[in-house]
Amino acid sequence: MSQSPEQQAARRAYWRANVRLIILLLSVWAIVSYGCGILFVEQLNQFQIGHLPLGFWFAQQGSIYVFVILIFIYAWQMDRLDHRYGVDE
Repeated sequence: MSQSPEQQAARRAYWRANVRLIILLLSVWAIVSYGCGILFVEQLNQFQIGHLPLGFWFAQQGSIYVFVILIFIYAWQMDRLDHRYGVDE
């Protein structure tokens, strides 16, 4: 089952786009969880959500919410990517 050079190039482009998306989304998650939960906690604690400081909220719950949202964004973007490269179901 040999593939043509066009098919191989399309597979490489698809994989590159997939890896680029993963790196982008994991970078966002790292910035939110590490940056907002640890590095910028003092600046964020000047604001509150309810009775909790915003930095504490990000450290305890915010990064988890962002991660779940990123999962949905990944699924949505992968559906678009699959459709673009003709590998959708």
